[in-house]
Amino acid sequence: MTHRDRDTEGRARQARPRDRLGRPLPYGAEGVEPIPEDALPPQQTIELARRLLDEGRPFSAHEVFENRWKDCPADERPLWQGLAQLCVGLTHHERGNPTGARRLYARGAERLTEYGATGGPTFGLHLDAIRSCAHERFGS
Repeated sequence: MTHRDRDTEGRARQARPRDRLGRPLPYGAEGVEPIPEDALPPQQTIELARRLLDEGRPFSAHEVFENRWKDCPADERPLWQGLAQLCVGLTHHERGNPTGARRLYARGAERLTEYGATGGPTFGLHLDAIRSCAHERFGS
């Protein structure tokens, strides 16, 4: 049986350090700073994810969006899920997996289209521009 890292409440947690694309590194290696597991308010989520993307850390940006998606009002889920999926697509792209990247870009763009049709708040994001960028750069 393989030992799994667990938190104080017994939930499985990954204590191994990770590289900038989320791949586990050996214990004791120096990895990127882990992302807090608590969901942030919308604007802080966007700001942190942008900073992480600027730092070349799309997997970490995905985690930030995912934390928000799991803790947001139900009607906002397609927005945060779509943004998380675009970041995972970028992660796959940078890991050299173009098929996986295209699939995630398409799913993310679909979620953003779904959300845009609801007229819900975009928190200053330009969803059409984000979808266009994914389509132009990655063929989703």
